[in-house]
Amino acid sequence: MERLQKILAQAGIASRRKCEELILAGKVQVNGETVTTLGTKADPAVDEITVNGKSISSEKKVYLLFNKPKGVITSASDPQGRKIVTDYLKGINERVYPVGRLDYDTEGLLILTNDGEFANLLTHPRHHVPKTYLATVKGVPHGTSLDKLKQGIMLDDGMTSPAEVEYQDVDLDNKQSTIKITIHEGRNRQVRRMFDAINHPVIKLKRIAFGDLILGNLKRGTYRHLTKEEVEQLKRSAKAIAQGKNDPSDT
Repeated sequence: MERLQKILAQAGIASRRKCEELILAGKVQVNGETVTTLGTKADPAVDEITVNGKSISSEKKVYLLFNKPKGVITSASDPQGRKIVTDYLKGINERVYPVGRLDYDTEGLLILTNDGEFANLLTHPRHHVPKTYLATVKGVPHGTSLDKLKQGIMLDDGMTSPAEVEYQDVDLDNKQSTIKITIHEGRNRQVRRMFDAINHPVIKLKRIAFGDLILGNLKRGTYRHLTKEEVEQLKRSAKAIAQGKNDPSDT
């Protein structure tokens, strides 16, 4: 017997928190009876569990790597009618959702899945899976400015964790530079706010890695399925970080 919200998340319905919201909204039934109490337990091998009348056992687990273009919403829908990430997932019949977010103006690596436990593992604050970006910024930050990012910098929601930062390119003609930065948190628009704090606003931002998963040469606006090995490696990395250990593959 497991708690109902955990069963739903493991079945890929949504994250555990979203599953709790579905239960409270009266959209989940167990053996034909609507359940609205969090903590209710069930046995998915015995009980018939449905969400909005649809059995939870019908979907296989899907794990996708998507190269999100700029100007696309990381959401299941948009009331303003803008492009959303699932508009690009032709051929995917399962209901998938993003693991974390990339803002409207940011492009690059985005993971999508219908495995709620997997998504929760990668986004839980205690796991701090590193995320790497290429940030093209105005001007050329001095080494002392980048040192502030490396040591952690104060934002309006608190001090950031130390980041890994290095120059990638300097364009003196256009008075801009490209910096590779790896952060270990997932705050809203964090990289942009970090560079704002050192007075070098971001012009272009692209995520190129999530943990050990690399975007590589995947074309913008296209996706591929993660391999079983990539999924397992992401899980191992997140669990190792949570336990305060190095990635098992590095030992």
